[in-house]
Amino acid sequence: MRKLLLIALLTCLSAPAWSAGGGGDLMDARVDVSDEASLQRGAKLFANNCMGCHSAEYVRWNALPEALGVSMETVESNLIYGDYTPGDTINAAMRSADASDWFGAEPPDLSLTARARGADWVYTYLNSFYRDPDASIGWNNTLLANSSMPHVLWRMQGVPEARYEESHGEQQVAEVVLPEGQQGTLSESGYHRATRDITNFMAFMAEPVRAKRQEIGVWVIGFLVIFTILAYLLKREYWRDIH
Repeated sequence: MRKLLLIALLTCLSAPAWSAGGGGDLMDARVDVSDEASLQRGAKLFANNCMGCHSAEYVRWNALPEALGVSMETVESNLIYGDYTPGDTINAAMRSADASDWFGAEPPDLSLTARARGADWVYTYLNSFYRDPDASIGWNNTLLANSSMPHVLWRMQGVPEARYEESHGEQQVAEVVLPEGQQGTLSESGYHRATRDITNFMAFMAEPVRAKRQEIGVWVIGFLVIFTILAYLLKREYWRDIH
């Protein structure tokens, strides 16, 4: 009985860790898809800064109101541009043909990125851009070197610069700093909150039922623990006379 209770307790305590993404030197995104305020801010930032190039074709507009805690009219007036129906998926403003002509490849769909890469990876990526005059687009990223994506949030963060050190005869990025006078419209903590909100919204898109699944999971674990105790007491009652 004690072993069963211990297993149930460890299951409850370890459940949140299963949903955490990333590893290694990744930053901790601390996503919380039940935080409606964060999801609202993240949805707005995603619509204004990401949807110009990236789509989210596995998510429909009518999945947003319940998760964001707003009406469909609010979603329509703040996030959607042009004609649409509630059942439409989230598509990029840029046409696929234009993207291929301009960038050589169509920007990836972001519906499942937070699930495939992990929320920590997305958060770290958004905080790892630096100005690189040698790069074709003028920007580079310490997490994904030579990424073809520019730093679309630079006005908020500022213009980070890389400091290099020599390693095995090659210049490598030692750290990324924000020089004095290169700050953006947000403070460092404000920019981290903005990128965390975007990551949180992308984590929601990757699994829209995640918050509900986690809520139901707590009740299921609780039921199993209580049922285990009752089953043990019933077993003792049945075997009392035999012993």
